[in-house]
Amino acid sequence: MNPSDMLRIVDSLHREKAIEKEIVFQAIESALITAAKKHYGELADVVVTINRETGEITGASDGLPMDEAEISGRIGAQTAKQVIIQKIREAERDSLLGKFGAEIGAMITGVVTRNEGPATIVAFDGIEAILPRSEQIPGESHHPNERVRAVIFEVKPQGSRVKVVLSRTRPQLVQRLFEQEIPEIADGVITIQAISREPGHRSKVAVSSSDQRVDCVGACVGVRGNRIKNIVDELAGERIDIVRYNEDAETLIRAALQPAEVDQVLLCNMLGRAIVLVREDQLSLAIGRKGQNVRLASKLCGWDIEIMTNEELEQQIERAVAGFMQIEGMTEELAQRLVEQGYLSYDDLSVIEPDDLMEMGGITEEQVNAIVEQAEVLAEQAEKAADEEKRRKKAEDAAAATAATAAAAAGEASAAPPAASAATPAAASGGEKAPPAETTPAPQQGETAG
Repeated sequence: MNPSDMLRIVDSLHREKAIEKEIVFQAIESALITAAKKHYGELADVVVTINRETGEITGASDGLPMDEAEISGRIGAQTAKQVIIQKIREAERDSLLGKFGAEIGAMITGVVTRNEGPATIVAFDGIEAILPRSEQIPGESHHPNERVRAVIFEVKPQGSRVKVVLSRTRPQLVQRLFEQEIPEIADGVITIQAISREPGHRSKVAVSSSDQRVDCVGACVGVRGNRIKNIVDELAGERIDIVRYNEDAETLIRAALQPAEVDQVLLCNMLGRAIVLVREDQLSLAIGRKGQNVRLASKLCGWDIEIMTNEELEQQIERAVAGFMQIEGMTEELAQRLVEQGYLSYDDLSVIEPDDLMEMGGITEEQVNAIVEQAEVLAEQAEKAADEEKRRKKAEDAAAATAATAAAAAGEASAAPPAASAATPAAASGGEKAPPAETTPAPQQGETAG
């Protein structure tokens, strides 16, 4: 191979495939060595070197020098070509792995090329990536030539190629859209502290401002809501709640549960639980449809939030104290302290840290182990009883539904008008009408025909 041709090939691959020149040189050297060993034998000590400046090829086999014609000609040009192609593909794959692997979580804008089953293929930056159905917003569909925005979710090798997986369901997409639509976030004045999301339904975004003159919530909403509207439109109408972040957990939890009004927040640090007390008329609002509001608030704040009224809390406390007192070795004082720390069930008690229980009750490790073991048994019994109650309730509901269906069917049958009897044709002789046929009334529900 002509040295100038060698340099030209290396430079072309470097520019077209975005592969470092050194990697290309190494790939060609490796290919020539592999081809040479097919000629001289696998045990031969073959060395091939390409001058990075001139493109000149030098080599030796078992210490004996080979001229350039011998290296690139006699040793099998076709074999060398195949190995070079394979090495270049591997180098290209590794280059793409490094490039896109560093961009995981970044947002891209691509064009849909086609749909393959439930997955959508998106072209961007010279490659085709896959947007699986599981990573698409529920209810949304994509069509060829449509522009779509998504985040890079996963990058992994697949043979000699790279598989890039996109996502539109991850919280990172919401964050990237905020960074794009809201200049104060891009400038670092406003910071996104946390995001919780249920794709296609609702997201909560906690933001803070480093400049007291900038209202973080107002800046994210925009004039007449134009900024947040652009984000909502991109997310197929997904509702977005913007929450003012606060390092104080109680304040943050109150904000995260908006629009519900919170009366009191009780933090149980040992369990990472927050008991939130609300009025009866705020209960359903705080919990949200199918528990969505409290679930997203819990993820946003990092606390296990339980919503209840004052009356419900008092009832739970009474039941918890009475239940704990059934455990051998439990004192009323320890039961009260456990309840104060948010332990309201056998399940809670079964996962308590032994050191915490020893400190609270001033008891030995053996006593702690005995209490925890009893709590585990009682928790299992309570779970079985709850499962049995669910099955019984389900059976009762099914029986009631069957009875209601039967009653409705019987009511429709009794309300139907009687069928008219067919007219008896006149007698052939004299034209007289035959007397009407006698009919037997249909049996009513609960009666039998004689």
